[in-house]
Order: sequence, then structure tokens, then C-alpha cells
Amino acid sequence: MPALIKTEHVGRVTWLGRVPHRNASEIVGEPIQSMSLNFDGMPGEFHSGLTRLSCSRVTTQYAKGTEIRNVRQLSIVSAAELAIIAKKLDLDEIDPAWLGASVVVDGIEDFTHVPPSARLQGPDGVTLTVDMLNQPCHLVSKTIEEARPGHGKAFKAAANGLRGVTAWVERVGTLTLGDTLVLHIPGQRAWRG
Repeated sequence: MPALIKTEHVGRVTWLGRVPHRNASEIVGEPIQSMSLNFDGMPGEFHSGLTRLSCSRVTTQYAKGTEIRNVRQLSIVSAAELAIIAKKLDLDEIDPAWLGASVVVDGIEDFTHVPPSARLQGPDGVTLTVDMLNQPCHLVSKTIEEARPGHGKAFKAAANGLRGVTAWVERVGTLTLGDTLVLHIPGQRAWRG
């Protein structure tokens, strides 16, 4: 029996981006038309690499700065959830570049809460493995505040549970604007801990 179940949930890629660098006070991405992905993620992108240094997200497991596997190569967000965040911030829209997003997908409901280990598979077989929910970041708040003064400070609360997921490349390939991503989920019951 397969460990992953192909679902009928299909999202469409509506935006692609990369973060070429990051300074200490903000994170800003830039839009791109297509994304060639290898096992390091996207070459030349700030979050690429097979490994990374641990950050505040995993301090209960590792001291900050410990080399660990990079399961945060990509940040994937939902177009519908970005619209909800924008409304909460009293903005017309949220520019995915402000979030340092890699991929914006439209058409998969409750996207931020797809299960960890789910896969998103593109037309050429490129496959992204969902690591976990992406927590709202204070750097994004600063970026939004700079772009739209008076709106950034509320970002963390507005984006709670809507920030998308982090992911890593399981199978290499290319994503292009307009591509579809098919959701595959683990074939297991929810944990009852």
C-alpha cells in the first residue's frame, strides 16, 4: 500500500519568487517567471542548500547555529490566505515578495494546514515535500512596515495560522507560472497525542 495518497486537490502556481540575499533587518524577495530546482533548492537563493544553520524555530532541539538538514528551502503560501492577511491589515493586497515567498499557490483550501510530509507535485514530476507550518516572522513585519507604514506591526497576529508552509525539494525539476501542483498526503490517521 502506498505511503502517500494522491488527492484530487490541485493548486495553480500564481507567483514565483526568490530571496537573493537578506540583511539583518528585513527580508525581501523578487518575482521570477520560472524556478529550476535541484536537491539544494533553488540555486542562488538565500534559503538554498542541503544543510543550514539552526535558527530560533528549532532551539528546543538544537543550539542556535547548529548545522542541520535544510527542510526550509522553500516558502509556499496560499493566494487565498494572503488575501485574508491583507484584509486583516487593511491593505488591498500582500505582495508575496514582502514575505520572501518562493511559491504562491491558488486552489488548495486551508493550505497552511496541509499535513507535514505532504507532497506537491508539478507537471514535470518536480516534487516539494512539506516540512511544517511556517510561523509569522518579525522580519516580514519590518518589510511590510517599510512598504506600507502603519500596517506591518500587526502582521504576526494577522498571519497566525495563515503563513503557509516550508518545504524542501524531493525530486528535481522546474516550476513555471501557471503550473499545477497536485497534493499527495500521508496515508495515516491524525496523531492523538
